[in-house]
Amino acid sequence: MSKQFIKGNEAIAEAAVRAGCRFFAGYPITPQTEIPEYLSKRLFEVGGNFIQGESEIASVFMVYGVAATGIRSMTSSSGPGLALKSEGISFLAGGRIPSVIINVVRGGPAIGTIQPAQQDYFSAVKAPAPGGFRCFVLAPKSVQEAADLVYKAFDIADKYRTPVYVLADGMIGNMMEAIELPPMKDLKDLPSKEDWRYNKYNEDGSPRILNTYCPTPEMMQERNLEMEKLYKEWEENEQLWEEYMIEDAEYIICAYGSSARIAKTAVKELRSEGIKAGLIRPITLFPFPGKAFEKLDYNGIKHIFSAEMSIPPQFIEDVKLQVLGRAPVTPVCTSGGVILETEHIIKAVKEKL
Repeated sequence: MSKQFIKGNEAIAEAAVRAGCRFFAGYPITPQTEIPEYLSKRLFEVGGNFIQGESEIASVFMVYGVAATGIRSMTSSSGPGLALKSEGISFLAGGRIPSVIINVVRGGPAIGTIQPAQQDYFSAVKAPAPGGFRCFVLAPKSVQEAADLVYKAFDIADKYRTPVYVLADGMIGNMMEAIELPPMKDLKDLPSKEDWRYNKYNEDGSPRILNTYCPTPEMMQERNLEMEKLYKEWEENEQLWEEYMIEDAEYIICAYGSSARIAKTAVKELRSEGIKAGLIRPITLFPFPGKAFEKLDYNGIKHIFSAEMSIPPQFIEDVKLQVLGRAPVTPVCTSGGVILETEHIIKAVKEKL
């Protein structure tokens, strides 16, 4: 398959179409506006539908309605827009509605700045909306991986009947790289949704209802227990991560997304100076890849560094939960649109030599 030189946001949009997405509703916000802009034309070319809602709130509930009928559906935004979509995301999770949510993160808090950041980690991984549920969260490090993971996200959403969150940032969304786009899926080959989708009748002729409302506390608790079982299944079967030069590493850098590609360069430079550095990069942020940390030989590890574009740091909390005090963990952070650089990481490591 030939490569194309394409912007990250456009790669995300095209990958969604090729994965079978036939409905998108969203609202413009920098740095992700190219996603709806691209889909406003592309979806009609394949028989799909695009709607620019009057607001983020309206858009996410349009996705809820269409996805409930079994059509692969997606929405996208950046941090302030995702905050407005949070109630709708909770409905998607509560109703077990397969869907894909893209967050191209900008600096914050509040309206913040349009430059890249990783300050939405908590909101994506810990609390995307009220109710204590979790989303399956994927974090690409490149334009190629952004396309690949969005393509994969729709399959995960259908497999588990869940909203899947792809956490990118303004750097990945707006850089251009030569990539290979995935093949176009035939809609006839997608998983059947006849056993649950709305707009159908049950075998006894009664109308089928998809409802997020539970009339008793006991019924609501039963649904939460069902979702807890689902999350444990993800943790057992769906953890994804990348390892780089950790076999003999004395200094391990942990990073995700665009910060991880910067961290990988820092590892190479440190190795060239004889410093035994390595990298662990989570690809799934939830389920967090605890298995990558379980197999480490902590007797040989002198220090672990958690690199991210967030101040105060957020990702580091999950790193510490896995390390469990078996090695010291130090944050390496920028924030608010200040891009993490290799020099920041190299300096932090050398200070701990």
